[in-house]
Amino acid sequence: MKIIHCGDVHLDSAMKTNLTSEQAKERKNEILLTFTKMVEYAKINDVKVIMIAGDLFENKNVSAKTRNVVKDCIYNNPQIDFLYLKGNHDVNSFLNVLDEIPENLKLFSDKWTSYRYGDVVITGVELDENNSNTIYSSLILKKNDINIVLMHGQESQYSGKDKTEIINLSAMKNKNVNYLALGHIHTCKENTLDQRGIYCYCGCLEGRGYDECGAKGFVLLATDDGKLEHQFVEFSRRVLYEIPVDISGMETTNEVDSAIRKETSSISRESLVKIVLVGNVSVDSERNINYLMKKYNDNFYTMKIYDQTKLTVNIEDYRYDASLKGEFIRLVLEQNYTEQEKKHIIEAGLKALAGEEIE
Repeated sequence: MKIIHCGDVHLDSAMKTNLTSEQAKERKNEILLTFTKMVEYAKINDVKVIMIAGDLFENKNVSAKTRNVVKDCIYNNPQIDFLYLKGNHDVNSFLNVLDEIPENLKLFSDKWTSYRYGDVVITGVELDENNSNTIYSSLILKKNDINIVLMHGQESQYSGKDKTEIINLSAMKNKNVNYLALGHIHTCKENTLDQRGIYCYCGCLEGRGYDECGAKGFVLLATDDGKLEHQFVEFSRRVLYEIPVDISGMETTNEVDSAIRKETSSISRESLVKIVLVGNVSVDSERNINYLMKKYNDNFYTMKIYDQTKLTVNIEDYRYDASLKGEFIRLVLEQNYTEQEKKHIIEAGLKALAGEEIE
């Protein structure tokens, strides 16, 4: 038996950060398409169950297009059970517009609910401020079953405060859990739960911002002869990258360009890339960030460059410099600014003194 563990799809996300309006619209559609392709993957590969570990939708205002696509995925694949556990972003707006709940759409509530598939039992609960601290004592699982538990929330070794959706991992130990399927964290992550089982966050299907970099997809589980195996399946249309580029000692934009090109040479043109320039640079170095961004926007779906370098300047080097440049640098270094503020002021000032345009 094969099972997909997915979650945090966030269908109908606005996608406006770091993207043009056209790109935002395209990415919004791509996330929906990735969901439908996952269902098609399940159909082709004889997957029996798709577990959705919360946050299928971004908010309560689900568009008619998205609603109809999801509904058709469920109705047109009666051989697949969709186990839908609502997360903190989900509300009942999608369910409320269904004429009836199809037989292959299985739901959960604020009490433990189980679905049996031979020796595999999938049990889940939706956490809220009323049950998050007390739900664990009522979880009873049989030792001889393959037990999968579905939840959505932030992992912890302790109970959370009221109105906090916290999954108390300590309270889940020694409960005969083979696989604790979690949603909420947008990066695939797994670890040991106890001697019998593990817990796993499947991550999201598509990265939406630069806080969701790296491989995205779902987890495929398979049971055979009483054993449960799992693997991460990379499935996203695009990948987001955050890449630090050390430009210490570099003096020109062309040198920085070469360093960026070297670090990004193996990245697909379909990707979204964030470059973070780091290292120590001199007062006289120059980096035309706008020029580089325009250049690399043609190389990737989108490119952002952030300058987080540190300025290597010693006030003693300019203490006896009688030039306007020396006087300016001394004045800035003596002020009570942060290092980054001093860096930006000095760089802007030196450009102004040289008659260059300040970006």
